[in-house]
Amino acid sequence: MGTDIHQRLLAEGALDRLNSVARIDTTTTVTTLTATDRTAHADQLACTEVLFTHWGAPELTEEALRRLPRLRAIVHAAGSVKHHVTEAVWRHGITVSSAAAANALPVAEFTLAAILFVGKRVLDIAQVYATTRTQPDLLPYYSGHGNYRRTVGIVGASRIGRRVVDLLRPHDFDVLLHDPYVDAAEARRLGVTPVTLDELVRRSDVVSVHAPQLPETRHMFDARRIALLKDGATLINTARGSLVDTAALTAHLVTGRVHAVLDVTEPDVPPADSPLYTLPNVLLTPHIAGSLGNELHRTTDWAIDEVARYAQGLPFAYEVGPEELSRSA
Repeated sequence: MGTDIHQRLLAEGALDRLNSVARIDTTTTVTTLTATDRTAHADQLACTEVLFTHWGAPELTEEALRRLPRLRAIVHAAGSVKHHVTEAVWRHGITVSSAAAANALPVAEFTLAAILFVGKRVLDIAQVYATTRTQPDLLPYYSGHGNYRRTVGIVGASRIGRRVVDLLRPHDFDVLLHDPYVDAAEARRLGVTPVTLDELVRRSDVVSVHAPQLPETRHMFDARRIALLKDGATLINTARGSLVDTAALTAHLVTGRVHAVLDVTEPDVPPADSPLYTLPNVLLTPHIAGSLGNELHRTTDWAIDEVARYAQGLPFAYEVGPEELSRSA
């Protein structure tokens, strides 16, 4: 993992707990496996059976795996493993686990909060209040808003998408779902209505994106599809910036026709002169929906649980297979 994450991740007794289920090297954080100096960490790598990884982990190429002849498992204390796990890992019969399910929880919570806030137009009302500094007459001004029987469209029945559906269940929403891998029977079990993506965009008051970043999902929200959003609708993106054509969305946002909650954009940081920073109908955040602060302790705990299962000869609870990478973030 990256050196900057090491101390934050393994804090508050986590290192002691990890040490109780595995023999670990607490003095070395490996940030590269392709060093020019082949003796770097040679002894540690040669006897390593499990890699405990996080953000900034080096890519596990065929060359890197030659330095890890005893490696049998990778436990990732974060979400996606796409940044460091390659096909070579599975060719070598190495088992992979990820704490993506743990990381899904704060993203889903962020999404639920965003849905509830945009339904009541909390940001709009706060700005009116700050400007007028008097009690606004809310009944006529916001008579068309609220969270009763609103339609929420979920794009992608991923771990996060499904968790959002679960969190929406106690509320009075009609929930639509678009996911090409979910059939009608599964949709019924989830309590959602399966629809095409275009129908979902046309019918929803709030569209929340939870699809993976794949070549075929790039700009799935392009100019044509963004134009299908009904007036006053909100697009929430906590997935990947590449799924939305930022320029096309911005063109609609500057008119005030639609709203957006954007935790991710393309590029990751919009240009300094981007209207997204100042538009009153946009909530722009720097990729904070996922685990941060003490939420990292949850992913650490889940990952250590997996190491403990491995030590007991048990299968991982959250194993990741190569087939999942073709349709996951």
